[in-house]
Amino acid sequence: MLNIKIVSWAAGTFTAVSFIFCVIYGLVTPESVHMHQFLEIVLPAFEWISVGSFFLGLIESFAWGAYIGLVYVPIYNFFYKRWGLKTD
Repeated sequence: MLNIKIVSWAAGTFTAVSFIFCVIYGLVTPESVHMHQFLEIVLPAFEWISVGSFFLGLIESFAWGAYIGLVYVPIYNFFYKRWGLKTD
């Protein structure tokens, strides 16, 4: 069984750190090879790049990760209870 709080925080932190890496990558590589258009599509109101937009993207990235944890854990736990490891 998974703990919803731990998984949600871990997934949120993972997506926030991934966002930071994407921004750093986008700042050090030519525009033709980074994914700023993808970030602008999946993160509402995010625009490449200003300080306010960076923090908005960071918050939205964390929220997407937390959402994934909040949805995934109950589904996983449901199926684990139904078909998980039996110790009878």
